[in-house]
Amino acid sequence: MAEPDNRKKHRARRVFRGTQAIFGERRHLEDVLASVRRAKLPARRKAAEIRALIGLMEARRMELNRITPGFDTKLRAARRRETSPAQLLRLAAALAPEDYLLARALSEHPAAPSELLAAFSLHPYAAVRENVARHPRTPVSILQKMADDKHEPLWFLVACNPSTPADLRARLRARLRLASSAEDWPTI
Repeated sequence: MAEPDNRKKHRARRVFRGTQAIFGERRHLEDVLASVRRAKLPARRKAAEIRALIGLMEARRMELNRITPGFDTKLRAARRRETSPAQLLRLAAALAPEDYLLARALSEHPAAPSELLAAFSLHPYAAVRENVARHPRTPVSILQKMADDKHEPLWFLVACNPSTPADLRARLRARLRLASSAEDWPTI
């Protein structure tokens, strides 16, 4: 008996391709390109492979720019320590919903303003919310909300945040001691 053809079923399902995945693919293609350039291959084959890789990298660049116009420039600005809080806010205001990589870079920036961090505390991507929970410029009111959220275990990151008030930090550290002494604590 022949195997069923599942290609149609998988083709119909839309896969989320945010900027993190696309950027990662492009970085991998850059590494492959460097490897091919170093490889001892016949000249025609090497040239053909280099052209193909450059084409794939260009396709990823265009895909990133469809999500966020000027993606590379904006990501460089978000990662530059000299970028001002006002510039970070402008970048965040134009942020595409599926641009998780730029959101992560903005939420990690040492000069991220408190209003940006407050807005990102509700971001759909967990890594962005985790950055907010550990960021020293996160407002205390947001840290309190994150610590009390029963649906998400961000309280541990809030407990380690140097901006967390001493009384809240003490309460969270007691919670950690209680959790670590519990018999039902998961083993790794």
